Amino acid sequence: MILPSKHLSQQRALLSVGAKVLQHLQIPKTVSAIWEELTKADDDKVLSNMGYNSFILTLDLLYSISAIEMEDGLLSVKKHD
Repeated sequence: MILPSKHLSQQRALLSVGAKVLQHLQIPKTVSAIWEELTKADDDKVLSNMGYNSFILTLDLLYSISAIEMEDGLLSVKKHD
């Protein structure tokens, strides 16, 4: 589920969706704002087929690898020192 495999296309892998999330986090945003942007910008309709639960799993993955952080209800790309 994290990486593409024989049974999971590259577009649906959590790392691929995570890359799309990071592209939309140029400025801090709420979770719902990111979801709306991604579903509107998703030409392949991958996210709508995956659902909100997989989107949340993607955010969990990004947080667990210290790619994003949450402060005051806003998600942003974590700045590494």
